[in-house]
Amino acid sequence: MHRKYNLTHLILTSVLVLGLTLLMVIVDAPAQIAFSSNRDGDREIYVMDADGKNQRRLTDSRFPKWDPSWSPDGERIAFTYSKKQDIAAGLWRIYVMDADGKNQRRLTNNDFAAWHPSWSPDGKRIAFTSTGAMDIGGGHWRIYVMDADGSNQQRLTENPDHDWAPSWSPDGKHIAFTYSKEPDIAPVDSDIYVIDADGKNQRKLTKNRSRNTHPSWSPDGKRIVFVSNRDGNYEIYTMNADGARQVRRLTKDGSEDTDPTWFDPAFAVEVAPFSVGPVGKKFRMWGWLKQVNR
Repeated sequence: MHRKYNLTHLILTSVLVLGLTLLMVIVDAPAQIAFSSNRDGDREIYVMDADGKNQRRLTDSRFPKWDPSWSPDGERIAFTYSKKQDIAAGLWRIYVMDADGKNQRRLTNNDFAAWHPSWSPDGKRIAFTSTGAMDIGGGHWRIYVMDADGSNQQRLTENPDHDWAPSWSPDGKHIAFTYSKEPDIAPVDSDIYVIDADGKNQRKLTKNRSRNTHPSWSPDGKRIVFVSNRDGNYEIYTMNADGARQVRRLTKDGSEDTDPTWFDPAFAVEVAPFSVGPVGKKFRMWGWLKQVNR
């Protein structure tokens, strides 16, 4: 009886130690920022730790990929991709791939351009930029939203100029986006605004004469990562969510680093099966525990 008790105690202790080990491994997983860069010649999608360290490439193709956006569970990345025939026709498509760059597949297949995908916090919708027309030079850029499988596309903004690069707030109630009078990927005097998810209550966050674009919320809603050319070339920066106090620059390699998007494993959530893959039970449990402790 004593031996059985000791054996049972040993087994339970081992399970507890293993569980705590898994907890430490998963909790310590750093937040990630995916972005695009032409540092290796072609514009590809990269990922780095949220402090700018451990930068690495996910994709490798002759044709440009940009605008990465994490699914809420961190298992998928939506992005913009132009193949040879799409570039010639002025059509940019929204694709999705696994977080390691594998299993790429197309979500949009319209006769007009779609780019800047941004996943909603519940994983059910993707906001994006579109002209609603095949000739992107002749139409205004608007903020649209669609279901995560590419269906049910709807327009949100009606500004007289150009709205682009949407990003959902963590609570799903707001969408930050870039507003500009010039139809250009990097327009002059562009600033970052924030807007309620129903299209109301617009307000400006950046107030300088540089180009400030591509906002993305941190999972805790306290900071926004964005792109600016305030130091001469396009680099990735972070600021507080109210626009006050620029925190610091994350990339400094002299190339054009753009399209940052944030993911933190501590805030990963399970999403609808039709949109992205489910989160593993262990990961979901420990991520929830860490979030509560905060």
